[in-house]
Amino acid sequence: MNKDNRLQHIVNPPVAEKQPQVLELHGDRRIDDYFWLRDIDNDKAIAYLEAENAYTQSMMQHTEALQTKLYDEMLARIQETDLSVPFRKDDYYYYSRTEEGKAYPIHCRKKGSLDATEEVLLDQNELAQGHEFFSLGVFQISPNHQILAYSTDTSGSEQYTLFFLDLNTFELYSETIPETYFSLTWGNDNQTVFYTKINAANRPYQLFRHTLQTPTTEDVLIYHEPDDTYNLDLGKTRSEAYILMILHSSITTEIHYLDANNPTGDFQIIHPRTTGMEYDVEHHSDYFYIVTNDEATNFKLVKTPVATPNKENWQTVIPHREDVMLSGVSLFANHLVIYERKAGLQTARVQNLSTSKESNITFPEPTYTFYEGNNPEFNTSILRFNYTSLITPLSVFDYDMETDKRELKKETEVLGGYDKSHYKSEWLMATAKDGTQIPISIVYKQGIEKDGKNPLFMTGYGSYGYSYPVMFSSTRLTLLDRGMVYAIAHIRGGEEMGRKWYEDGKFLQKKNTFTDFIACAEYLIGEKWTQSDRLVISGGSAGGLLMGAVINMRPDLFKVVVADVPFVDVVTTILDTSLPLSAMEWEEWGNPNDKVYYDYMKSYSPYDNVEAKDYPDILITAGLNDSRVKYWEPAKWTAKLRELKTDNNILLLKTNMSAGHGGASGRYESLKELAFDYAFILDRLGLGEI
Repeated sequence: MNKDNRLQHIVNPPVAEKQPQVLELHGDRRIDDYFWLRDIDNDKAIAYLEAENAYTQSMMQHTEALQTKLYDEMLARIQETDLSVPFRKDDYYYYSRTEEGKAYPIHCRKKGSLDATEEVLLDQNELAQGHEFFSLGVFQISPNHQILAYSTDTSGSEQYTLFFLDLNTFELYSETIPETYFSLTWGNDNQTVFYTKINAANRPYQLFRHTLQTPTTEDVLIYHEPDDTYNLDLGKTRSEAYILMILHSSITTEIHYLDANNPTGDFQIIHPRTTGMEYDVEHHSDYFYIVTNDEATNFKLVKTPVATPNKENWQTVIPHREDVMLSGVSLFANHLVIYERKAGLQTARVQNLSTSKESNITFPEPTYTFYEGNNPEFNTSILRFNYTSLITPLSVFDYDMETDKRELKKETEVLGGYDKSHYKSEWLMATAKDGTQIPISIVYKQGIEKDGKNPLFMTGYGSYGYSYPVMFSSTRLTLLDRGMVYAIAHIRGGEEMGRKWYEDGKFLQKKNTFTDFIACAEYLIGEKWTQSDRLVISGGSAGGLLMGAVINMRPDLFKVVVADVPFVDVVTTILDTSLPLSAMEWEEWGNPNDKVYYDYMKSYSPYDNVEAKDYPDILITAGLNDSRVKYWEPAKWTAKLRELKTDNNILLLKTNMSAGHGGASGRYESLKELAFDYAFILDRLGLGEI
């Protein structure tokens, strides 16, 4: 008898009670034996989660020394006392810093010069004291730099309480506002604040206006969004001229604007919602610049007079192109920055608005990610951006848009003598079953051989048009230095290859996401990068749905699976409009009240398709306070897998009883969670020796 079997005989896994619940729609009858687990007030539900946690701890007890080693190893690569690159706004330089032994950032500024005396604005460590979980939501300085609006969440539920701090006296204003979301914008009078409130399903649906030092009961409701498929967000143009109220579903946008100098005025609409039409708005002088997919699948850029922004006045600036997706634009006083994606890779170009001269921002590596940094100033010729790749640590650049020169301000330090020349990244292509070429970003330590024996960690997402970022991770070196190859499958449902890439991985084509991932795994095996009994896969949230779907379809293809906060009970969740993942998700997955979508979604929903067969080793994580993927989805999935699977492989459920969708808060606790995951992976691969 091997060690694994001995452990399973010593420690019996929890068995969830079966309480059949009949779910019937379209003449189809589903029996959900574990539906009862969704009742958080049921002591048996909490007892089941706790029993699973105890079982997980027992089954992982032999890896505790390995977990400690991995944690220490990863922590040793991090510069614990560090400083972000300061950015300038008016006469102030803002930055954050970390201190060794402290879990959260400290937010600071200096006036006039970087040599000036530091002023600590907010120490998250102090705010987090006494809380098992802490998250900072909004952090917005008033236009005159005298007041800080910030919000906090101490449960992981993403329900934030809003505070106002006087930066002269460092005393809080008397008013606090609960149940707010991530959006907040200041009026230019430094007294008026716009914020969003959430409903019972955590949907931001109301816009309020608050005047400082007045009772919150007198706050004015500006807008109520009744449509459950729409969120309400706020923005402000870099010119500081306009406040934007952004109403959006997954596929449709409606934006209203308000003169920021007249915060008690009325919002005006730019273009009313038209199903399937999306747009973003920037401002420059007398024009709004609008990125839209109106008759432009890959988006185009138009401009329109602020005085008459209606669609009949839209003038094309950058037309639609079949082979290039316009990802967005950024406007400064004299420059237009254009962000695009071509052949799967990000590109950028800068146009001088006076001369129309253009320059390209280029990058040397085969696969990478870059994104705009903090650029609050409108009247500047400097563009700050961040660049990283699988082998290049996060690097902050200042790019002079006049001279086409870039200056590296900081590359994140990796302690322990990291040398990027010891690693190599590549951009590969796998062939999907319909002949489509699927990109794979891959990284490994120099010297490995393609002999089919390498352990390989593959991840993916493939939903919501989210392009999986190709980024450096110092913690990933823990795997690479042990001979593991790391791969990202850029599957359909993301937007790496343009808007159609997204559209071909949603609705009634969602299964392309799963078969693409399987095709990438088969390609890597076929090319001798790895073999099935050395292949680890991981994904979270909708990426957890990906994990559940592919192990139902091809459980033989994978050795180890890590599914973080997985969205796996697709049909039942999206039918329940009291939940965040319901009505808003109809434009991503389809509305199961329509039998066509119901049948299709049921055919891939991981929970509905668990069968009596062998599954890989599986680690599933959950957050009790998760507002996006409720804890009961991973719990129910675990219970059903336990009931039906026919193998002796390990199945663990680890629920964080004081966190939400993002797991533990604080960098040290997050690192411990990652060390746990890595220990599980290495142990199951037989690489767990200390």
